[in-house]
Amino acid sequence: MSYATLKDYLRESRLFQNRALIAAMVVVLALFALLGRLVVLQVMNHQHFITLSQDNRVKVLPLPPTRGLILDRNGLILAQNLPTFSLEVIPERVKDLDWTLRELGAIVNITDSDHKRFEQLRSQRRRFDSIPIRVRLDKEEVARLSASRHRFPGVEIEAKLLRHYPLEDKTAHVVGYVGRINEKELQTIDASSYSGTSHIGKTGVEKSYEEILHGKVGLQQVEVNALGRIIRVLHSEPPEPGKNLHLSLDAGLQQAAISAFGEETGAAVAIDPRNGSILALVSNPGFDPNLFVEGISAKDYDMLQQSETKPLFNRAIRGQYPPGSTVKPFIGLAGLETDTMTANQKNYCPGFFQLPGHSHKYRDWRKGGHGGVDLEQAITQSCDVYFYALAHQMGIDKLHRFLNRFGFGRLTGVDIAGERGGLLPSREWKKQTRKQPWYPGETLIMGIGQGYFLTTPLQLAHAAATLAARGMEHPPRVVQSISSDYSTVAQSNIGEPRALQQNNAKNWSKVIESMTQVIEGPRGTARLLKNDNYRIAGKTGTAQVFSVKQDEEYDEEKVAKKMRDHALFIAFAPVEDPRIAVAVIVENGGHGGSIAAPIAKRIMDFHLLGQEM
Repeated sequence: MSYATLKDYLRESRLFQNRALIAAMVVVLALFALLGRLVVLQVMNHQHFITLSQDNRVKVLPLPPTRGLILDRNGLILAQNLPTFSLEVIPERVKDLDWTLRELGAIVNITDSDHKRFEQLRSQRRRFDSIPIRVRLDKEEVARLSASRHRFPGVEIEAKLLRHYPLEDKTAHVVGYVGRINEKELQTIDASSYSGTSHIGKTGVEKSYEEILHGKVGLQQVEVNALGRIIRVLHSEPPEPGKNLHLSLDAGLQQAAISAFGEETGAAVAIDPRNGSILALVSNPGFDPNLFVEGISAKDYDMLQQSETKPLFNRAIRGQYPPGSTVKPFIGLAGLETDTMTANQKNYCPGFFQLPGHSHKYRDWRKGGHGGVDLEQAITQSCDVYFYALAHQMGIDKLHRFLNRFGFGRLTGVDIAGERGGLLPSREWKKQTRKQPWYPGETLIMGIGQGYFLTTPLQLAHAAATLAARGMEHPPRVVQSISSDYSTVAQSNIGEPRALQQNNAKNWSKVIESMTQVIEGPRGTARLLKNDNYRIAGKTGTAQVFSVKQDEEYDEEKVAKKMRDHALFIAFAPVEDPRIAVAVIVENGGHGGSIAAPIAKRIMDFHLLGQEM
């Protein structure tokens, strides 16, 4: 049988037709599926994909506001914004980040510190955020990078304003500084308000008035190409710049005070007793806040941290010291106002004081004693025994209540971040913290500003200002006014004054007159400050760093510098119409009259006479 007779043409024809039909049905079904998908994409999800397409072409960029300026009372700029260029990378647009950073390093110098900061910021930011790898580029570096810009997609040269502090360490502790927003701050701030902003106030006025200084963010709608380059601006809403702060601080007075300290470590605060305005606030030594703006190097930070003088520590509002004899005028006023004694009442000082029935001797600073002294003589000569006896007569409860009225033991409420409240001890405080009763001997040493008693230089200046104003307490403030521009100035909320209760105005006059004898009296402990230009009321103080045993003598020459007594001085002037109240503490300075008082005198001379004497 031949091959031709075995072939079934009819069967093969039907098989082909069936396969062609199935193929046609598959094609038709695929066509319907494609058409259905097109309907879904083009009709049902039209708006969604139009939005995605628009987002690929159009970007909404935040416009960070310009931070407000900080100026002193005379218009001198203390914090400003300087234009600068930075090299920034958007990780999402970079294919090989390691190669990119390596090649950029061949064009401009990128240090290990720059790399470390970049990686730290990269871990905190999103992949599409712009992250700086180098800041403060000079013109030559900008030119070199611009010439090679086409090689680095995702790399931009950004022009921005960088915070700068012209007076550097002179105002660091009061003005503060800004720094990059960290992870902790990201959890507390409003992210939308800080879009495009990388810095925030960290300390001082910069932190306390962050919301006012920062301003409000704007936005810009731009069209970009496939490489992410901006082609044109479609729409823009400008940001609202931060407001300017005008401080009560006098930059000239501030620098004069720092100059007066020289190499000494300590703090000084000057206040206008008429309204509570802070004229100077010094913590010496200071530091350069510009180091912190873009991130301080590990080397520089370690140097500041390990320094024995602790330049980062704001002694003026955070340093807590025994007030020593500077508290004696307030103790004396307490005695008069509570009718515990009279101004003319004399106590005999043999050089020590003993509690009835006790052998322990509480010694006077003068070994032979002062003899019979009244209140004026006790303040003028700083007689310890007089105030031992007065404190004992009053008792801790009266003493605590009266001193608290002057702000001891509590925050003053100053508008600078980081203030500490000191410590005004009481029966309740000791019972709660030490689980012990209050002993009579502790009242005695509190009467001369020692023991548990701690105060800050700001509290001392505030108390002196309240005494100078004869009981009118003004909350201390460093921000005097706020403005949107140089022509419109709004008064800052400086707080309401409070009048302290007075039983007899003559008592205040007696204490103030006694303080003038500290300077004008022949036996006054600060008689070297007497001058013909204006009258000063003041009080010297010495605060022990360590206790001396009953049978030991304190010999300053044999004691290491860091263990010597602190030197203190409070004052206000002119006595007839006080315009400045000052508190000065010199750590381990020794004697208030010879070390702290001259510093205060130079501060008052500059403010009242316009010069340094």
